[in-house]
Amino acid sequence: MKGEIASRLMLWWQGARRGFPWRERRDPYSVLIAEVLLHRTRAEQVVPVYTEFLRRYPDIPALAAALPGEVVKILRPLGLRWRALLLHRMAQAIAERTGGEILPDRDWLTSLPGVGDYIASAVRCFAFNLPEPVLDTNTVRITGRFFGVRITDASRRSRRFRELFLLLMNGSNPREFNLAMIDLGALVCRPESPVCGQC
Repeated sequence: MKGEIASRLMLWWQGARRGFPWRERRDPYSVLIAEVLLHRTRAEQVVPVYTEFLRRYPDIPALAAALPGEVVKILRPLGLRWRALLLHRMAQAIAERTGGEILPDRDWLTSLPGVGDYIASAVRCFAFNLPEPVLDTNTVRITGRFFGVRITDASRRSRRFRELFLLLMNGSNPREFNLAMIDLGALVCRPESPVCGQC
């Protein structure tokens, strides 16, 4: 069952995938920055800020050495000043611990300032291609609808939803499977007026 679902999803996604600059990059730093910037922010708003941010701060040492006020200024279009200060503290912590290397270990990632389960899962999956469920509002909605399980605010952190998601996942390429699920939730399995005939 899961092989057929994954195959059909990937076939659909070949023609429906959305293009964002962070999807073209697989290095852990770029993925981590994207996930922090995307938190509670529309992807379209993030694109120009993300591009400028990586141009200005191409790696952890550059970001760690930046003046906090400069980082705040670059992120001003997205609001949430705390996010800029968080990124700066996060970069300093990584620079102190590993000299700039971002490790795939979940516990190590979640020990960083501002990194919770979702961002840790996203970095592990999108940068390291580990079989990690990336549970956001889109993927939780699809999983809940598919298995007929009620969705609550806690579903994204639920062990049950992680296990159900893993039943659907294509183990050979978890990165692409997660991206396809996110796009399916955004384009087809929408919260309102889902296009069920396309699914």
